[in-house]
Amino acid sequence: MRLSEPLILASGSPRRAQLLREAGLPFEVAEAPPGTERRAGNGLPPAEAAVSRALAKARWASGRHPGRWVLGADTVVVLDGESMGKPAGAAEARRMLGRLSGRTHEVLTGWALVNGGRERTACARTRVSFRRLDADAIARYTASGEPMDKAGAYAVQGMGGGLVDRIEGSYTNVVGLPVPEVLDALIECGALTD
Repeated sequence: MRLSEPLILASGSPRRAQLLREAGLPFEVAEAPPGTERRAGNGLPPAEAAVSRALAKARWASGRHPGRWVLGADTVVVLDGESMGKPAGAAEARRMLGRLSGRTHEVLTGWALVNGGRERTACARTRVSFRRLDADAIARYTASGEPMDKAGAYAVQGMGGGLVDRIEGSYTNVVGLPVPEVLDALIECGALTD
């Protein structure tokens, strides 16, 4: 399969970039300036908010790359109906991990494909169950630095995978992008061909 032109990834996430490389998709990064999507989705339920932020990123990049397919995404961890974004520091990461310990949460990734006036959006959901974590395990993991800049304060593809007991649904969604869904959408939009 191939794209007529490289996809534009409206994200600075190294995890999303790695997933696209592993899928064999050529792409270029057009990271939106900080805050581009910050106001998008305020007051909406978590899934709608994630899609709104992804769409804001994709629209921003689409305006700078006319005629190209742009992919935006936003991932949140949801526990008891509350969104958990990226921790502001080590203390917040420890609190987040303590709340996730021994419980099941959802990872939601809202994503958007935009090419001019053509837009396609969706939200992938994956259930993740954590092992019970004691304070020492949380402190060690937080001290590694890995929880920073990660929704819910963990990276399933790294050391954080050891915190997880079970995943129900898309693994790549937990990493930051539901690759099979995005590939299907690119095919349906005519952007990806044999």
